Amino acid sequence: MKISARNVLEGKVQNVTKGAVNAQVTLVLEGGEKIVAIITNSSVDSLGVEEGKRAYAIIKASEVIVGKGVDGMKLSARNVLSGEVTSLLDGAVSSEVGIGLTGGAAVVASITKESVHALGLQAGDQVSAIVKASNVMIGV
Repeated sequence: MKISARNVLEGKVQNVTKGAVNAQVTLVLEGGEKIVAIITNSSVDSLGVEEGKRAYAIIKASEVIVGKGVDGMKLSARNVLSGEVTSLLDGAVSSEVGIGLTGGAAVVASITKESVHALGLQAGDQVSAIVKASNVMIGV
């Protein structure tokens, strides 16, 4: 299967915590980064998501927020992944920002060209890719 989401990150399920309707799934990527997803209990069951199983965190580039200097900040977003800007591609309105994560994986963010300039983003800058847990899909 091919999908349009730019970010497909492979990892191992560290834990699954079920609530009344939704479950919290934590994946650990090869480089040690953790990604938290909130999906329905029925999705956990139908996908067979369980501790120790391989799975993928799937994130659309438009759901990734880029932050600079956010280390130590308190945010409601569960996923704050540190990395370095590896590429910048400016379009007329939006820009694509490639971020190499500390552990070796890569994330692509689609943000406005104006935001790239407001942040003064350049290749080599230390940034964070920020994603709400509810914006992370899980695939197996």
